[in-house]
Amino acid sequence: MTFPFDQTPVHVTDEVLEDLRARLRATKWPLDAGNDDGHYGVRRTELQELVAYWADGFDWRASESAINSYENYRVDVGGVPVHFLRKAGVGPRPVPLILSHGWPWTFWHWSKVIDRLADPAAYGGDPADAFDVIVPSLPGFGFSTPLERPDMNYWKIADVWHALMTGVLGHDRYAAAGNDVGALVTGQLGHKYADELYGIHIGSALKLSFFTGDRAWDITGGRAIPSGAPEEVRSRILAVERQFAVHLSAHMLAPSTLAYGLSDSPAGLLAWLLERWDKWSDDGGDVESVFSKDELLTHATIFWAGDSIETSIRTYANNNRYPWTPSHDRRPVVETPTGITFVDYENPPGVRTGAERIANFLASDRADWYNHTNITCHPRGGHFIPWEIPAEWTDDVRRTFRDLR
Repeated sequence: MTFPFDQTPVHVTDEVLEDLRARLRATKWPLDAGNDDGHYGVRRTELQELVAYWADGFDWRASESAINSYENYRVDVGGVPVHFLRKAGVGPRPVPLILSHGWPWTFWHWSKVIDRLADPAAYGGDPADAFDVIVPSLPGFGFSTPLERPDMNYWKIADVWHALMTGVLGHDRYAAAGNDVGALVTGQLGHKYADELYGIHIGSALKLSFFTGDRAWDITGGRAIPSGAPEEVRSRILAVERQFAVHLSAHMLAPSTLAYGLSDSPAGLLAWLLERWDKWSDDGGDVESVFSKDELLTHATIFWAGDSIETSIRTYANNNRYPWTPSHDRRPVVETPTGITFVDYENPPGVRTGAERIANFLASDRADWYNHTNITCHPRGGHFIPWEIPAEWTDDVRRTFRDLR
């Protein structure tokens, strides 16, 4: 398939890179006294080493070359700038598949699964499972900038994606997969446009109403820790809250205030991102066991060069300010066949194994939101599932769509 528009390789100008290096070298460092254990957040010693490498060792051009080994395009979809890359499927009938990332993800977090999905035979798979892979930067993220529309949120992104896949790219039907907030984008596609999708595959499987309510910024929902809760459950509740409460409340309540600092200081930007990449991945306390320095800085440079931190974090506030409303009242809410991948690292309090995680979901009030047809839970891997366990995640996706083609 050829598109009626030209490829637009990613290119960050020398001027942007030199300005970035100058800002990194001029970083004004806080004391960070008494933070050797990381109790107060990212340790200065850890960040300072990474900042020095970003300024004087990291080779963005090598990352840029890897990105440009795929087809890259920039298009306008109803006034929304969209960057996407594509890998053509290698098989008898590749199904178009759009992948939606989350925050603090970039489109490049899909890089370990793109080739596996497009050319399964090259990885020992069946060519009949091939996908034509479309990987966009969410509007306001990465290189889908500048986003001047101030109200973009996950369910509006779903409308943009549907226009991209059916109008711009001309597909009658397509498949969709996503993680993090990208799972909500994907779930909304399966809710609103079920008749035009083969199916969807997601992580987390949250309700589409997740961000609605007066106190959506409060991950506790205003609930106290149950009195008499076993220490294991209590500790897990507190651990989950420490992982997610800070960014959720800051992004929803004051994204612009936060963005002034993060847009001006690449060291500050890196610290805010690094905290999540570390705490949310199954890294055993060593983030470089999951992301090398070059990989961390590739993602960070995408945020910086795309000038996307403000518009990416504002989506949280917009998810609440412009609440999701259903397009129909049928059940399940998401009618399209749905595959789900869980990981033990994100098990809720009181759940220890993959089997318990699946049973916990099936017993929850989230289960009947989805027409779930394929649920798996893996013992390793963290929040960045396609990056951390790409082979397992790809197998899950192939299984979800094998009988839906």
